[in-house]
Order: sequence, then C-alpha cells, then structure tokens
Amino acid sequence: MTGLVPLAAAGPSPLWYATRAGGTVALVLLTATVALGIAVGGRYTPRRLARFEVSALHRNLAVLTLGFLALHIGTAILDTFVHLGWLVTVVPFTASYRPLWLGLGTVAFDLLLAVAATSAVRLRMGQRRWKTVHWLAYAAWPVALFHAAGAGTDTRLTLQLALYAACVALVVAAVWWRLYRAGPGRVAMRLWTGVTAAAVPVVLTAFLSSGPLQPGWAHRAGGAAPAAAGAVHPAPAPTDNAGGSE
Repeated sequence: MTGLVPLAAAGPSPLWYATRAGGTVALVLLTATVALGIAVGGRYTPRRLARFEVSALHRNLAVLTLGFLALHIGTAILDTFVHLGWLVTVVPFTASYRPLWLGLGTVAFDLLLAVAATSAVRLRMGQRRWKTVHWLAYAAWPVALFHAAGAGTDTRLTLQLALYAACVALVVAAVWWRLYRAGPGRVAMRLWTGVTAAAVPVVLTAFLSSGPLQPGWAHRAGGAAPAAAGAVHPAPAPTDNAGGSE
C-alpha cells in the first residue's frame, strides 16, 4: 500500500475528469433531446418556431449527445482506474467492475446507436418502422439516468443530485405537457404514461436513498476499487464514493 502514496499525491488522472464531465454533459444533452422530442411531438406545433427549426434543434442535440457520449466512453476505456476493454461498450453486463451499473450504460448506448443507425437509412425503412425504433431513444434516457446514479463517482455530491432532479423534472414536465396537449381519447394509454412518468422520481429517490447515498455502496455495487484506485481517486472515503469512470 505504501507504494501507492506517491501516485495518490499526484492527483486524479485528467482522463478521469474528462470521463465524469463527458458523462454529465451527455446526460444533460440526452435529457434535453428527449424532453424536446416529447414536448413538441405529435400534432403540436410551436407558434414562434417553424417545425423544421424544432426538428433541426432536436437533431443537433442528438448529435451533440452522441459526441459527448463518445468522449465519456473513450476516456473511460483509456483511463487506468479500471480496465474495462472495448467489448464493454457494446456488450452489456460483461464488465468485472460494477457490471450491472456499467451494463446499463452500455444498454443506453446500444439503444442510441440503433436510433442513429436507422436515422441514416430512414427513407429506406419507412416512416412507421423508423418511428418505432426512434422510441428507443426515450427508453435510453431512464436507463442512462440509473447508470449515472449507480456508477457515477459524484452521485453523493449535492450539485450532482440537483442535476439529476432537474433532468427528471424536465422530462416529467414534458410528458405531462404532451398529455395536456393531446386532447381527449386513448384514456388508458394516457393514464399509464402519466403514472409511469410520475413513478420515475419516486423510484430514483428510493434507489438513491437505499443505494449510492449509503455507506459501502462501492462494494455493494459489485466493484470494489482495483489495487490502483488510490492512484486516481484520492477521496477521503473511496469505499463509499469511489466508482467507475463511467
């Protein structure tokens, strides 16, 4: 253990900071993309913006999301805190470090890749098939949110918790706005959608309270820090808040 002291004194790796920043920005951008898609989808057309402007904004946000997600994944692979390997980026739950929570991130990434790939051949697929696949982006958001909460290194920080709360509030508000603008009809589907949206903050709060915010989460999450953890995570209590760079 004494051999790790000089490395710990050197401070965290720049890749570690890049991974955290890239993941956080990617989550914010994904939240904005999903919220915008939900709020202005369907038959609703904003009064002050043309439909093509909204579509362009939605598309650009999606591209930015993938860009920061690539940064998040690439720096996590290159960082020596944990040796993830490139297979982890496409095959879920294969990591030896926090396999469940890193696996959720892989699932979200795969879903977004499917949306991006099918968008490139949208005209050949047909509008109906493309829309079916496009809904995977909405499914990727809660998966990415729980990935961030379970695997993130900053989950216990007040600012990070506030960020999660803001992301959830934005998406839930977008869902309820969409339901409000939908008008009558499809009562059962609208009720199910509203209840599901309202359940997300409840489930997330319960998970945080019983999981990442409790002592010993790093071990219970299935990934005690590797031997070199002290070299890149000089936190006072690494067993409670150390996490994978993803």
